[in-house]
Amino acid sequence: MDKEILEILKSMQTDITSIKTDITSMQIDITSIKATQGEHTQILRALEHKTDVISAEQENLKHEVAEIKGDVKGIRKDLSNVELITASNWSDIVKLKAVK
Repeated sequence: MDKEILEILKSMQTDITSIKTDITSMQIDITSIKATQGEHTQILRALEHKTDVISAEQENLKHEVAEIKGDVKGIRKDLSNVELITASNWSDIVKLKAVK
């Protein structure tokens, strides 16, 4: 019976050594996962910042486009006025020529 107990204890010692090796390996894996997670967190923060910058630039572009749109409408109105005045001037020129 002592031999059986000794064999069981040796088997348990082998199992414990194996478990210790597995735990050490798991700790190394956990350290690696934590490092990778830290890198991913930094990348995500950088991407969030870029997204905020792009959103701000997009909002600025919206305002600039609205301003340009208003300017173009004003130019079209001015151009219409120039066309009307030019037509009126041509009419006056024709009348002046006719009077000669």
